[in-house]
Amino acid sequence: MNQCRIELHGHVIDSLILPRVMDAIVEYGASYEFEKFEVGRHNEEPSHVRMLIKASDPETLQSLVAVLRRHGAQLIHEHDVTVVPAPIDGAFPDGFYSTTNLRTSVRLNGKWLEVQGPEMDCGIRIEGNTASTVPMNDVRAGDLFVVGREGVRMQPLERERKKAAFEFMGSDVSSEKPKALAIDEIAKYIRQVKERGGKVLLVAGPAVIHTGAAKSLAGLIRGGWIDVLFSGNALATHDLEAALYGTSLGIYLDKGLPAEGGHEHHLRAINTIRLAGGIKAAVEKGLVTSGVMHAVVTSGIDYVLAGSIRDDGPLPEVVTDVVTAQKRMRALLPGVEVCLMVASMLHSIAVGNLLPAHVKTISVDINPAVVTKLLDRGSFQTMGLVTDVEAFLRGLLDNLS
Repeated sequence: MNQCRIELHGHVIDSLILPRVMDAIVEYGASYEFEKFEVGRHNEEPSHVRMLIKASDPETLQSLVAVLRRHGAQLIHEHDVTVVPAPIDGAFPDGFYSTTNLRTSVRLNGKWLEVQGPEMDCGIRIEGNTASTVPMNDVRAGDLFVVGREGVRMQPLERERKKAAFEFMGSDVSSEKPKALAIDEIAKYIRQVKERGGKVLLVAGPAVIHTGAAKSLAGLIRGGWIDVLFSGNALATHDLEAALYGTSLGIYLDKGLPAEGGHEHHLRAINTIRLAGGIKAAVEKGLVTSGVMHAVVTSGIDYVLAGSIRDDGPLPEVVTDVVTAQKRMRALLPGVEVCLMVASMLHSIAVGNLLPAHVKTISVDINPAVVTKLLDRGSFQTMGLVTDVEAFLRGLLDNLS
């Protein structure tokens, strides 16, 4: 028969999960009946819903169930996952399950296993009694991967019934949000994360240096508020240019005026660092005494500088192989609970593709299109703040200090 029973658990009403499920059923021309409807009576008590779904044909039902799974629906009569070996290195088997960034579990030998490392656009590899996400380039022939959707369930993001820090920001993109209040709420959440031992990841672009925000960012790093930095050659180069010449892109940061021969400063800064043996060596030798990279080195935080085809030099620490850069970034993600994306479009989108959906992500940019692009590419947990990055970082440092 073209019918099945599904269950929903959690805060399915105030998180709008149930309305989305009902809308999807109607859109597919199917029908539903409630067989059980228990509503949680207080903040900690979840709701429980069981529904009978009827569709016109098996194909429609299968497509509909795939959509409902993304909203956290679980088939009552669920079977184990099907696994198939990868045919060659670097390619999944046909019909492989393509992951989302939501928390995911698979049913194996009658038991549900949580998939380690939630990440979008990966496969699920089964090794013994463990399941984990694996990007395509890490596939090895013979590895067992989940195919189809049977035996896979996802945990949708739920809106907390208690008011959470910066919940008021929402996921819409607007320049009319109260900036001081937003910064205050973000600072509160960062404090909570640090108090429970979580990590804060910062993704930053070179505009942080151009706008004169390097001092504030360095202060956040020295204060212990940033645990990991992801950026590129440009931020580090212009930060080091500022430390060596007082300029960024050849413009004096204290005067706003172009320096004579200033267009050469960034390249001369790279050459100086390469002659010194790298950023850390330049700091240790006393050549670099201020700035973001000086704070990174002296504070000992983890960082990845991922290169691109546009880079001059690049600096010795820049990872020029994109696959290697991805692997180094993934290795630093465990424990990250909040990610600040500041004045960076390409790096923000790239990191957004690596982050689990449960990592609180805040994008800060003067251009609202940056946040929109993140949302369009699947990082739907992103919250946006349209403002000048220098004012944001200065306000955040003042608040946390």
